[in-house]
Amino acid sequence: MSNNATPDELKSRFYKVYANVPLNLRSEIVLVLDKEPISWSVAYIEIETNSARVEQILTELEKLSII
Repeated sequence: MSNNATPDELKSRFYKVYANVPLNLRSEIVLVLDKEPISWSVAYIEIETNSARVEQILTELEKLSII
């Protein structure tokens, strides 16, 4: 994660962006982790359930300036 943002801040930023993603686009790929495509919906589920990949997903989304 970035030096400036805490995990909670990144989660909050993700939720704000996710809330504005149209429903029909939530199944679209937002990033690729370890050669596996991650859609908006999958990212949301991973973050909601606090899976092992949360930090990696949030870090990548931040690097891509999505959140």
